[in-house]
Amino acid sequence: MRQKVEDCLAYDARTMVTLGGYGGYIVVGFDHTIVNRPGEYDFKILGNAFYANDNPRPDAPLGGSSEPGIVMVSVDTNGNGVPDDEWYELAGSEYYKKETLKNYEITYYRPDENKEPVTCSNPNITDSTYVRWTDNYGNTGYISQLTFHKQPYYPQWVSESSITFKGSRLADNAIDESGNGSYYVLYAYDWGYVDNHPNSSEKSNFKIDWAVDSEGNPVDLPGVDFIKIYTGVNQFNGWLGECSTEVMGVTDLHIEE
Repeated sequence: MRQKVEDCLAYDARTMVTLGGYGGYIVVGFDHTIVNRPGEYDFKILGNAFYANDNPRPDAPLGGSSEPGIVMVSVDTNGNGVPDDEWYELAGSEYYKKETLKNYEITYYRPDENKEPVTCSNPNITDSTYVRWTDNYGNTGYISQLTFHKQPYYPQWVSESSITFKGSRLADNAIDESGNGSYYVLYAYDWGYVDNHPNSSEKSNFKIDWAVDSEGNPVDLPGVDFIKIYTGVNQFNGWLGECSTEVMGVTDLHIEE
């Protein structure tokens, strides 16, 4: 899987990788350190976000297909070429808002691939109780299986019967503007998240200056060697499926250095 993903992203291949529901992640590394130029954007992360062309609400904020992913960075302090040093979150526009949950945990449970699917009124959903999840706030739910995606959703390289992800959770950002489940708008956050604004936008750029430690304190990093991106929203959006961050590549904006 690691090689498959690298082939999709490395050397400017720009083939899309889907991270799945909340917590699904990817870690990328480089053959050099990405330099931190204070006050400047240091790298860009490409996704496939776009703005809606026909929102029923003309006064609505920017949105369309925005599936925000949270970014973390790490410095190869021990010099072993492996991302096993401390991670720092890049504090985007939502980081300090009360709606953003810190220390959020979600556990997904391996589905029985032979179980009888549970259908519903939505013809695009083939199993409404496909992957069950619970979180540390006492909530439980399912990621439904869609007719568009027939592959197994639970990671096939994981042998355990459950898998847990931890991090910050952003507030739900999708609204069914049609009222009947036919037209969802996934609204963009202001800045600091992946697959949130189109690649042509400056808001798909990131500053290492935004890094904070686990307590939310700013940290001064000279540069970064590893970048982690994970889906930051836990929301299921009807026929669109779960909010799932897409990544198409990471670009160093100071490559000449």
